[in-house]
Amino acid sequence: MTAIFKRELKSYFHGMMGYVLTAFLLATSGLYFLALDLGYGMTDFSYYTLDRTIFILLLYIPVLTMRSLAEERRSRTDQLLLTSPVSVWGIVLGKFFAMAVIFAIPCLVDAVMILILWGLGSTTTALAANFAGLLCYFLLGCAAIAIGEFLSGLTENQIIAAVMGVAVLLLAYMMPSLRTMFNAGSAVALAVFTGLAGAASVLVGLRTRSFTLGCLLFAALCVGLSGLFLLKSAWLTSAFSTVLSALCLFTPFEEFVNNSFSLPTLVYYLSVTGLFLFFTAQGIEKRRWN
Repeated sequence: MTAIFKRELKSYFHGMMGYVLTAFLLATSGLYFLALDLGYGMTDFSYYTLDRTIFILLLYIPVLTMRSLAEERRSRTDQLLLTSPVSVWGIVLGKFFAMAVIFAIPCLVDAVMILILWGLGSTTTALAANFAGLLCYFLLGCAAIAIGEFLSGLTENQIIAAVMGVAVLLLAYMMPSLRTMFNAGSAVALAVFTGLAGAASVLVGLRTRSFTLGCLLFAALCVGLSGLFLLKSAWLTSAFSTVLSALCLFTPFEEFVNNSFSLPTLVYYLSVTGLFLFFTAQGIEKRRWN
């Protein structure tokens, strides 16, 4: 894993990619820091700088992660990785930690900005709150990086990987607004869950290479959903709302910086990171045996 980590980290700074991405994120946070925190004397760095710049991650993260696995597949170097003594998790974590370090560089500069505010008269309480917000911001970025790495492993085209990353993160960013469009009741929930059941059945059928198993699974799921719709429609609506809440990747961070320290928010981002790293490892493992 260490060799993968070092190779991946060096590759970002052999060209201009690492420098451009770091400068791009720092320029954005620096502008908000100068205009709001220093210009108006605001000490809440988490809200006035970090929260105002999370939309930049919609572009920063996909560009950062697009080449992680897609480039390996395009250049066929993934075959060397898959036949090397490095484990699948070593490959996944080596690349993930390298990208997390790239993202940590502007976060460290953000930490310096927080210390500048403290030196200019910010209270110790505000200092602790700002560092807590920065930690949550970093974990949000790590969760988005894990998603981007997973998407990069689905294709050998970097542009497609980047576009998919932007689309997925944009959907997650807009999900709080989209949730209000799906409050029509259990009928909408039934339609969406039926679509998800169809997608899950297709994936199971492709993975097991059994059309019959996929059809049987879809039929069983449809029967179960229909029973819930007829007997306990409120459960279906509640489950649908829970699913939509889980897809709001950026909302927990916004609530975190607007209220107070929340341990469940940190656990949520760690869980999302672990889940998508697991999906990425499973995808690589499948290619290894195929």
